[in-house]
Amino acid sequence: MISLIAQVADKVITILIFAIVIRTILSYFPKYQSHKFSAVLTDVTDPLLKPFKRFQIGSAAGAIDFSPIVAIIVLNLIQSVIVSQFF
Repeated sequence: MISLIAQVADKVITILIFAIVIRTILSYFPKYQSHKFSAVLTDVTDPLLKPFKRFQIGSAAGAIDFSPIVAIIVLNLIQSVIVSQFF
């Protein structure tokens, strides 16, 4: 039973990582930010990215946001702990 939960958690983390990557790519295309798919990605990934929003370099107008990178690293660390503990 615990192995099944670990497998589900592993898959969910993988999906969240892909969602963050897709959201990051779509952020370069303002035309697609008004679509429902983009709104769903924002709703799913915002709780993951908000704690890491303070990792920005530059001024407010030209800041580089490192929150997706930091969030992906943290999710990968969590995923590796889950995999090493239960597989």
